[in-house]
Amino acid sequence: MRAGRWAVAALALLLCSPAARADVQVVQMWTLLSGGDGARMRALIDGFNASQSAVRVESTTLKWGEPFYTKLITATVAGAGPDLATIHLSRLPNLAGGGVLRPVTDAELASAGLRGADFLPRQWARSQYGGHAYAVPLDMHPLVLYYNKDLAGQAGLLDAGGNLKPIVGMPALTDAFRAVKQTTGKAGLAMEAAQSTYAIWRLWLSLLAQQGLPVVADGRFAYGPAGESTLAAIAHWFQAGYATPGQDYPASTSQFMAGNAGFMINGVWEVPELVRGTQAGTVRFRYGIAPLPQLYGNASTWADSHGFAIPANEGRPMAPAKTRAVMQFIAYVSTHSFGWAEGGHIPAYRPVAESAAARALMPNAEYAAAADNVVYDPPGWYMGAAGPLEAIASKFLPAPLAGQLTPADALRRFESEAQRLLKKRPPRY
Repeated sequence: MRAGRWAVAALALLLCSPAARADVQVVQMWTLLSGGDGARMRALIDGFNASQSAVRVESTTLKWGEPFYTKLITATVAGAGPDLATIHLSRLPNLAGGGVLRPVTDAELASAGLRGADFLPRQWARSQYGGHAYAVPLDMHPLVLYYNKDLAGQAGLLDAGGNLKPIVGMPALTDAFRAVKQTTGKAGLAMEAAQSTYAIWRLWLSLLAQQGLPVVADGRFAYGPAGESTLAAIAHWFQAGYATPGQDYPASTSQFMAGNAGFMINGVWEVPELVRGTQAGTVRFRYGIAPLPQLYGNASTWADSHGFAIPANEGRPMAPAKTRAVMQFIAYVSTHSFGWAEGGHIPAYRPVAESAAARALMPNAEYAAAADNVVYDPPGWYMGAAGPLEAIASKFLPAPLAGQLTPADALRRFESEAQRLLKKRPPRY
């Protein structure tokens, strides 16, 4: 009997030994997702880890923006980067072109039951660089127009069904902001407008795209006089008193969530907070969400996408077993991305994005049409989320909103400082 107990104990020790655990593939992932997005990704990781015993994903959250990308680039060049990273697809020209990422092959996708055709075409195309896939897209998150139905209704802006009447043209949107302000005394628009905000850049880029104008072409700024007139039209909302200049992000979202603004221009990432606030009773008004209106020739709207990418880690190539483990996790997240849609994002995985459940999900269904008109930051190593050109734009484009610079002066300073980026050779890290 005693010998039997020793045998059982020895077996237990053996199963718990490092050698017995050696078959478990540990995937180290770095992410910049925080807040609600971070919580949802954490739930997906926990679900994946609980769903099987062969792979365990361990995630580290780093500070959003340039700190994340600087650390990712530095670590990967040193061969000390993670096995997997969540990135913005707008940064691919910089990361893939700079040698920070390595391609994801068709065979690797197939090993996890995935194909490029499984993803929405625009997002899959944005995952390519130099004819190869460098990321697997997770979502898209466009700018949209949030509106307070109570205030908009008082201003006569709702139809018989209680939804926003069509708004077409810059004068029509300006009139809507004015109507809310004059009728209710509340702000017409809540929008981040402080220096260093990216919000004005994203809106300005959207409206240039609505006019069919590129930001950069043939190595020079190419928007012409429309760049100034478009920025002036945005600045007018603030100078006329329909919106508050200088507000930072928390102040602008709080203004809308508290019912003190008729509209808010922001990304879809604020959807979960509205849903949560409504359920908790802290959001005490009826709201709706519409795609960014067609203010010029088309309905283009800025968007970015998160995606999964594999750092190159030169000198430390990933073993085939680890690659299979990475792809297994990516496939799990893709096929379980309905939970990601509940965070406001539009999933990039077509079987989920095109499912009846996703099409019926509210309030997402109200702005789903935005997916057909999304535009990304233009290609260029200096473009993309928290990239160097965005940083320069964020210094100067908000200034006309507070009357600190004229639109012409703001763009002149932007171009003068950013011109060096257009002339600089793309870095190879």
